[in-house]
Amino acid sequence: MLKAPFLEAMSRHVSSVTIVTTDGVSGRAGATVSAMTSVSADGDKPTVLVCLHHETSAAPAIQKNGNFCINILSQDHEKIANVFASRDLAPGGDKFTCASFATLETGAPALEDALASFDCSLQSYEQIGTHFVMIGAVQAIKSKDGTPLLYGNRAYQTLA
Repeated sequence: MLKAPFLEAMSRHVSSVTIVTTDGVSGRAGATVSAMTSVSADGDKPTVLVCLHHETSAAPAIQKNGNFCINILSQDHEKIANVFASRDLAPGGDKFTCASFATLETGAPALEDALASFDCSLQSYEQIGTHFVMIGAVQAIKSKDGTPLLYGNRAYQTLA
């Protein structure tokens, strides 16, 4: 069985911490995600990929809403990451009350002070094992300078 050694080895991988959010006919939902990457900058719209566990409420909401926003968190956003990961209780039971959000093009919530927000229309998704692999066409971007919140060795990390 490779699961335990795989998880141990992957814990050595350091990645940016993001929250992925959506809103629309299925309502607002969001989750903390570290599995995010660009797919292509070519064509009319750049594309990005995000992976969400099949049991998160965000995955079916994104599928029904047809949009999502990937928000890259700064080193000051641990609390937001913990709320969207359900490690900490959401104030009043609503994850979105722990920070300020606006919308860009698709209507998906964009974290106002995120280092970067990629507002996307859902292009495709497929369940592979326990996760949905979702690809989005970027409709709008906002970004600012700052230091990203990182995750590796099973803990939050910051740049030296």
